[in-house]
Amino acid sequence: MSAPVSPQQLLLPKEHGSWSLAFEPLALGLLAAPSRAGLGLAAAVAAGFFLRRPLKLAATLPAADARRTAARGWVLLLAFAAAAGLGFVAVEGKFLQLWPLLLSVPPGALFLLLDLRHDQRAAAAELAGSTAFALLPAAFATLAGWPPAPAFALAAIMLARSIPTVLTVRAYLRLNKGEPARASPPLLAAASAAVLLAILAARGWVPMAAPALAALLLGRTVFLTTPLRPAWPARRIGVLEAALGVVYLAGIVLAYHAQAAH
Repeated sequence: MSAPVSPQQLLLPKEHGSWSLAFEPLALGLLAAPSRAGLGLAAAVAAGFFLRRPLKLAATLPAADARRTAARGWVLLLAFAAAAGLGFVAVEGKFLQLWPLLLSVPPGALFLLLDLRHDQRAAAAELAGSTAFALLPAAFATLAGWPPAPAFALAAIMLARSIPTVLTVRAYLRLNKGEPARASPPLLAAASAAVLLAILAARGWVPMAAPALAALLLGRTVFLTTPLRPAWPARRIGVLEAALGVVYLAGIVLAYHAQAAH
C-alpha cells in the first residue's frame, strides 16, 4: 500500500523565491489600486499559482504513480477556483477591464513550457515567470478605474522590483559558489529600473518615492554583485529579499495613498 500524498507535496513550489515574485504583485495591486473586482482577480491568480505544481505532476508523472491521480483532483479544484475568481470579476461588470492580462500571457506561456521541460530554474524561466506576475498590477489598476498610462506605470514599479531581483540573486549565488557570473546584467537592470521610474515620476505617473526605492534596490545589487558582497548563505539572501520586498511595497503603497489624499 503506497503512502498517502500530502497536499504540501502536490501544491507547494520548491523554489522559495517564487512566493515573493508571485504574491508581491498581488499585494501591490490590491493595496495601491483596491477594488471589489480586484479581489476576484487576486483569488484567480492565487489559484493559478498553486495550480502550477499539480498541473506539472499530472502531465509528467507515469500513470501508475499515485501522485498523478491526486494531482488531477487538485488541478480540477484549482481550475474551478480560478474560474470562480474571474467569474466574480464578470459579475462585477469589469471583465473587459482585464485586458492588461493579455500582456502576461506570452511570458506566462513561456514559463509553463520551460517548467514542463523541467527547466524552471533556467534564467529564461525565472525571468518569464517573474515578468508575467509583475505585469498583473496593471490589471488591478484598470479594474479600479485607472487610465492605461498610470496602470502600466504601476506594473513598471513591479517590474523594477522583480527583474533586477532575479538577475541579482542568480548572479550572487553563482559568484558566492565561485562559479562564473557577470555582474553587469543585474547592475544594468537595476540602474535602468531606477532611471525608468524617475522618468515616470517626472511625468506624474508614479510617486516620487518609486525611483528612491528603486535606488535602494540598486544599492542592494551593488552590494551583492561587486567585491563588496558578503559570503552569506542562500537563506540569508532570501530573508534580505523578503525584507526589501516589504519595505518596497510599503513605501510604494503609502506614497500612492498619500498622493491620493492630496
